[in-house]
Amino acid sequence: MFPETDALSNIISDTIKVFFRRRLVDRVLRLWIKTAREQKFPHREQIKPSMLGGDWANCFMIAVQSPVELSYFVAIGENLSFVQCPNDSLAGGLLSYLPQVVSKRRCLTIEGRATLCDIAVLYRSALYPLSEDGIAIDHVLGAANYRPIGESEYPIAPLVRTKWL
Repeated sequence: MFPETDALSNIISDTIKVFFRRRLVDRVLRLWIKTAREQKFPHREQIKPSMLGGDWANCFMIAVQSPVELSYFVAIGENLSFVQCPNDSLAGGLLSYLPQVVSKRRCLTIEGRATLCDIAVLYRSALYPLSEDGIAIDHVLGAANYRPIGESEYPIAPLVRTKWL
């Protein structure tokens, strides 16, 4: 009575697969899951820049300290200007989610508006916990990409959305 496959649903499914393959945060998540395998979390040493290819330019690594407010960036991709811009709200914004990622022990995606080197940007990012012993989160892998936004796109109130993975 009904066809075995619906052409429209196949087109939609294929489109969604292509769309998610295009997103940096989804490509890094796939690597994080693949690297973790049976472990709950991958180790820092298991995530190598060469595994991320060109995506590494948009990635960073945070060393988690106790208290978590003392955590710091140990690696920053060349497309992210966190070090060169000390008043950067993008880096500060991402670091502000670190306590939640460490306590919930889950990956988190964050998207919104921020400034990067005094330029208004629209960004999408994610934080992926890492653990040497499988228990304590000792590092967090991050991925972020952004684009400048024009004055007409930039509302007065900042926009930030988060999603637990």
